[in-house]
Amino acid sequence: MTKHSVLFVCLGNICRSPMAEMVFREEAKARGVLSEWHIDSAGTAGYHIGSSPDSRSSATCQKHYPNLKVTHRARQVAREDFHKFDFLLCMDESNLSDLKSIRPKDATTDLRLFGSFDPLNDRIIEDPYYASETVQPSPPGSRP
Repeated sequence: MTKHSVLFVCLGNICRSPMAEMVFREEAKARGVLSEWHIDSAGTAGYHIGSSPDSRSSATCQKHYPNLKVTHRARQVAREDFHKFDFLLCMDESNLSDLKSIRPKDATTDLRLFGSFDPLNDRIIEDPYYASETVQPSPPGSRP
């Protein structure tokens, strides 16, 4: 069986993209399709390489998925990701623009906004890093 693959991308890979990765992984597991997916996340910038997700993101995910084990460590998008993943899903236009600028000409990935799957058409997922509010899980339309 061929696996599907998705890489969620935000700026630093400690808030939005690891949260999307964790939620997608848990939803795939709940639906019995986790073995059909390779799921990961990365950042366009290298500010937080090796860091755990932001505590607000982890806390929100664990609130909705109490058995969730957070093992993520931030990494930066690599050239091979454009060939390794079926989808690179960006959280905002800046992430999308950054990836378009480094995308190899022979890339095989489908590069788009993660929010484009949102049935409410809220295409941009704002960066909560500097916000004091708790972040919320990914939109319902994002489920596997």
